[in-house]
Amino acid sequence: NVEGKGVLNNRISEHIFNNLNQIGIRTHLIKRLNMREQLVNLVEIIPVEFIVRNIATGSLTKRLGIPDGTILSKPLIEYSYKNDEYGDPLVAREHVLEFNWVPDAMHLDKINNYCLRINDFLQGMFRGVGIKLVDFKLEFGNGNVDGKNEILLADEISPDTCRLWDVISEKKLDKDRFRKDLGNIIQAYQEVARRLGIIHEESN
Repeated sequence: NVEGKGVLNNRISEHIFNNLNQIGIRTHLIKRLNMREQLVNLVEIIPVEFIVRNIATGSLTKRLGIPDGTILSKPLIEYSYKNDEYGDPLVAREHVLEFNWVPDAMHLDKINNYCLRINDFLQGMFRGVGIKLVDFKLEFGNGNVDGKNEILLADEISPDTCRLWDVISEKKLDKDRFRKDLGNIIQAYQEVARRLGIIHEESN
């Protein structure tokens, strides 16, 4: 059934990853196997979440007192150390390099560049269906593709990992519906999938 959030995330993420693969961003996705599972390349995950922000909201506004909804002059990339025990703390570029979470500065620059390209692509894709891409998080890993070690986009890109607002009403179409107890979380995810042309009115 289309009801499941996991199913919707799987479909949306597959759609986005396939599109990113086509514009030359290597991802871990090989193919979707069924409603809930994907076949992916094995990657060694980099323990950093790359957060890309276009509009200030959430923790950014709380931390720095920036008014909610402030449009940033250019995309802001933040790093957080992937560690639940310590609450995924924000870290600086210097931490990422000092603790060898990526091999060297060139790798980090390459990932930053990927983040900006992914942001450009996603902003255009979502804008085309009347959705503002507010912010999102990305994870990368090192994987072996055709015998070459490559940086691969991993995890998923879905309404669980993005903030998505309707362009006109600013209605939230993402996980904030759950975080802020706005209800109708499945309907919001279905709306995103429908607008992207991934699911149609019938529930196939």
